[in-house]
This record gives sequence, C-alpha cells and structure tokens, in this order.
Amino acid sequence: MKSLNIKEIQEIIPHRHPFLLLDAIEDYEPGEYAVGYKCVTYREDFFKGHFSEKPVMPGVLIIEALAQAGAVAILSIPENQGKIAFFGGIQKCRFKGMVVPGDKLKLETRIIKRKGPLGVGEAVASVDGKVVASAELTFMVGDE
Repeated sequence: MKSLNIKEIQEIIPHRHPFLLLDAIEDYEPGEYAVGYKCVTYREDFFKGHFSEKPVMPGVLIIEALAQAGAVAILSIPENQGKIAFFGGIQKCRFKGMVVPGDKLKLETRIIKRKGPLGVGEAVASVDGKVVASAELTFMVGDE
C-alpha cells in the first residue's frame, strides 16, 4: 500500500485550502485508483450556510472530493505530473446519505477508461462502510 500525507498530496494536485478536500490518501496506484479520506469537522466554512441548524456537507463538495482523489491517481503518472485534471462531466450521480460534522468520509475513485488526455473515474464516497454518494466522473488532463 502506498499512502500520502497532506504535503505529498499537494505535490500532486494543485488544490489548496479552503478547497483542498483530502486529508490523506490511504492507498493509490498511479493511473489506476486512489483511496483517500476527508475528516469532516464542524469548523468547515461551508457549514456556516449549509445549514447552520443542521450542518450537512454539500453533495457537490462530496463529488469534488471524489474528483480530487481521482486527480491524485491520474496526475501521479509521470506523463501527467505538473498538469491539472479538469471536470468533463458527471454521470450516474446518486446521493444516498448525509455527511455531517464528525464523519470520516472515505473517498474511492478508480480510473475505468482512459484515452489520451480524457478519462472516466468510477467514484464512491462512504461513511462507516455506508455509501453516501457515487458517480462516474469524466476528466480531461491539461497543462496549467
């Protein structure tokens, strides 16, 4: 198993606070998959408005976190180092549960298709083994 800490993640993907949504990568294989985590705390900026009485992590940010895990997988291969992975599309997206403060969000993205700079990742987010979101994420790798 290959793991990455936050500093190593930042060497691969360009995201930074407050938009870096990965705290650690537990395992990854360049060009194949990445499994990461986001430790969700009450101090997240988005909870101030989503929703103050019942804080719930926005679904779009869960999908973005999955995309960042996929970006670790695709940008860690030698020919893509120093590049950026952009969204090309989101298909088959389903939300099946809420993510709230105190949750440890597991983010798993597996690259299932790749042709040139384009590709597709199969992504699943879960909390305590329960799937909270899933999607197919299309990406395009480009220069800065």
